[in-house]
Amino acid sequence: MQGAARLAGMLRDAGGAVVLTGAGISTESGLPDFRSPTGIWATVDPMEYASLSAFRRDPERVWSFYRLRVELLAAARPNRAHLALEKLERRGLVRAVVTQNIDLLHGRAGSRDVVEVHGSIRTSSCRRCARSYRLEDVLERLARSTGAPRCDACDTVLKPDVVFFEEQLPAAAIERAFELAREAPLLLVVGSSLEVYPVAGLPDETLAAGGQLAIVNLGATRYDRAAALVLDAPAGDVLESVLEAL
Repeated sequence: MQGAARLAGMLRDAGGAVVLTGAGISTESGLPDFRSPTGIWATVDPMEYASLSAFRRDPERVWSFYRLRVELLAAARPNRAHLALEKLERRGLVRAVVTQNIDLLHGRAGSRDVVEVHGSIRTSSCRRCARSYRLEDVLERLARSTGAPRCDACDTVLKPDVVFFEEQLPAAAIERAFELAREAPLLLVVGSSLEVYPVAGLPDETLAAGGQLAIVNLGATRYDRAAALVLDAPAGDVLESVLEAL
């Protein structure tokens, strides 16, 4: 693939790139993205189904959306792009993966250093008594009832431990993401439109510190002109070609 050999050379020269991934890396696993014309937010208002105020107002309604999403995410499997990044990490060419995704697919692919800046579906928590429930427990509750999953201790509706709109990002994760970006000789963006802040600001940190930026994404981003390399192609195709070129 055109450009893959150049990206392979950039990764080799960097000797420890940081990767930032968004929803576009998981579309090959059958998961829809958010902001494309066919993405989730094209038909669903995020402030009605994915905001903290909506959850506080009507958690049952929010779960009417999240029920199907959690079940879909739980059944998804890593695709070629996730598996390629794990191989690059094992070769020492990727230092860490910072992901905006909540789908756990990087971990399932075997990547060891994954920073989940938007949380994950790994657990759900009770906002009243702080009791935590694993994904398996939540799926069991969803299978038993058509309503929202509730806490055993106080019967409060559980909240997925993902970052909703109007909610703060986990401090430790976002601090580490910015630290990694500042230290990265190369920041490789895969499958992100770079529109959601503060994570979309990570390229600025790398560039300001003298590092390079490479972008693999279907569609343009606001950072394309600042990038040393832009590949408008499916992530799986590009990353598999990178491995072949190394």
